[in-house]
Amino acid sequence: MSCLIRVKCYSPVSEMHQVAGALLRAHRLKNILGSKFPTSRALSQRGSENASSHSYVIVGAGSAGCVLASRLTEDPLSTVLLLEAGPKDTLLGSKRLMWKIHMPAALTYNLCDENYNWYYHTAPQKHMDNRVMYWPRGRVWGGSSSLNAMVYIRGHAEDYNRWSREGAVGWDYEHCLPYFKKAQTHELGPDQYRGGNGPLRVSRGKTNHPLHRAFLEAAQQAGYPLTDDMNGYQQEGFGWMDMTIHKGQRWSTASAYLRPAIARPNLSVTEKTIVTKILFQGIKAIGVEYMEKGQRKKAFASNEVILSGGAINSPQLLMLSGVGNADDLKRLGIPVVCHLPGVGQNLQDHLEVYVQQKCTKPITLYNAQKPINMVKIGLEWLWKFTGEGATSHLESGGFIRSQAEVPHPDIQFHFLPSQVIDHGRAASTTEAYQVHVGPMRSTSVGWLKLKTANPNDHPIIEPNYMSTERDIWEFRQCVKLTREIFAQKAFEKFCGPEIQPGNHVQSDKEIDAFIRQKADSAYHPSCTCKMGQLTDSTAVVDPQTKVIGVENLRVVDASIMPSVVSGNLNAPTIMIAEKAADIIKGLPPLHERNVPVYRPKSLETQR
Repeated sequence: MSCLIRVKCYSPVSEMHQVAGALLRAHRLKNILGSKFPTSRALSQRGSENASSHSYVIVGAGSAGCVLASRLTEDPLSTVLLLEAGPKDTLLGSKRLMWKIHMPAALTYNLCDENYNWYYHTAPQKHMDNRVMYWPRGRVWGGSSSLNAMVYIRGHAEDYNRWSREGAVGWDYEHCLPYFKKAQTHELGPDQYRGGNGPLRVSRGKTNHPLHRAFLEAAQQAGYPLTDDMNGYQQEGFGWMDMTIHKGQRWSTASAYLRPAIARPNLSVTEKTIVTKILFQGIKAIGVEYMEKGQRKKAFASNEVILSGGAINSPQLLMLSGVGNADDLKRLGIPVVCHLPGVGQNLQDHLEVYVQQKCTKPITLYNAQKPINMVKIGLEWLWKFTGEGATSHLESGGFIRSQAEVPHPDIQFHFLPSQVIDHGRAASTTEAYQVHVGPMRSTSVGWLKLKTANPNDHPIIEPNYMSTERDIWEFRQCVKLTREIFAQKAFEKFCGPEIQPGNHVQSDKEIDAFIRQKADSAYHPSCTCKMGQLTDSTAVVDPQTKVIGVENLRVVDASIMPSVVSGNLNAPTIMIAEKAADIIKGLPPLHERNVPVYRPKSLETQR
């Protein structure tokens, strides 16, 4: 159901890609033929009918894995096995029968459903009243792009320039922007920042809801600019958000990349298969072991094994396979293949809090959540893919700077004309609207480690939230600046009493207590297999996405970010996979020079 438009391009970079691709075909044919004559040790491991051989084995059919599977099988001489722990995202080939995934407004169902969700929880957070935090992550074709709120945000240009300074050379904005564009078809058409021929369909909201309009007007009244494209020239300001929704349906990477490629004879895709370890011959990755329908199987890769399980699963599998901190591995009885202490370290995430206001008019989504109305909305969506079920309703938002001297936005807003309670696991109780708000570049950094050597046991997740004074101060700002926007004239005719934090919460001490009690993950874990230079003892992969210290093994997903970007993570993860696919194919990197990026005229003021 995807539409991939092919355009003949005669640019020098395109011609270089074509020439390089042609030169590599003979080499790849040799690799494929060579895989039929494995070394003696590998042959001994294959002495079972439960084994297969491929050019590439990709672990995880999520936001990155689907992209890689599609791009690598564009070459008919490359064979790919894509292994996914969760089920397909369709039933009997139908999206309608899996409406919980594909109806945009139904997104909270899968955030709470263990059938499609790893359902992780953190360790108790000592700086947040010892709360255990809920971390949903996708376990289904499409991964978290089949569970998320479909918000398409790239982050700021300076995030990628910072990556380059942190050791991810070649991942600056000028080298990343072309891959954002390559991935995308924006409904508003291509320009210097937007793509027009990619598989990933991106659209704007269609409801034009009066509360969204009031939010944008109030932001202007508070002194902030409007931006017509927060993924383009100017992130700073407020505006209409881009969403991965196409013709009223969620447009996950399974829809955008995997399904159009599924019929290729050189692509094999599994479901409900748990990869238990990477197989090594010395320090060379030669395949993986996995469980499928109760049977232990092996898959071998003549070229490379690629981990795309995400910021939790990828470092977990590395450690289960003997790649990680040697002391930790030895304590669990795991043979050490490579001492790589950065695996699982540098864990970063975005926290957010909901500031909620009662609405004096019956125009929120409260009535839409009553059973009879939900049936009507569902039937319209099932029939025509239209109506209130055809949007996630997170259609407006913004980015601002927390204070003067901050060079680019570090606070993000998502506005919703409804009330959300406990990740959507409890029904809303009143007519209300809310802002999801949180800092984008937290200084609190955590880690994850194996609990046991059992692949079925979730790792210990320690994000170390709110462990710095800077983070505490930024969250106070988030609450104060949101209240200022809600107090503007544009909201006068809608504004009832504040539900959360509540008018009784005013002092810094009271706001701090509210944040400890109510802030939750924005579902953006990242950075646990950090990309960097060989001289960086905390780096896990090099700028070519190869795992340091071993051979024929890569990680391609959000875990390789050196630091978290200023925004949602799905779009950057897809970009990472697009760029990595060219690296794996040996193609020259795309590069767009001197792309203009907005800078505030002065940093002497906060807005």
